[in-house]
Amino acid sequence: MFVPRVRVRPAGGLWMSDSGDESWKERGVALRVFFYIFGTHLFAGFIWLLFYVGEHAQK
Repeated sequence: MFVPRVRVRPAGGLWMSDSGDESWKERGVALRVFFYIFGTHLFAGFIWLLFYVGEHAQK
């Protein structure tokens, strides 16, 4: 279960976690990489399907 950390707003106006680490950025990058890889494979599968259907089309 995800439990959000207590956040404090420094004088610069940027939100940071209480410990000062940037684990939220690492989580964001990992999520973005997952979706990019998943999306690329989905697109490649669609292209493969187009070639497969085109190869078996009545001519």
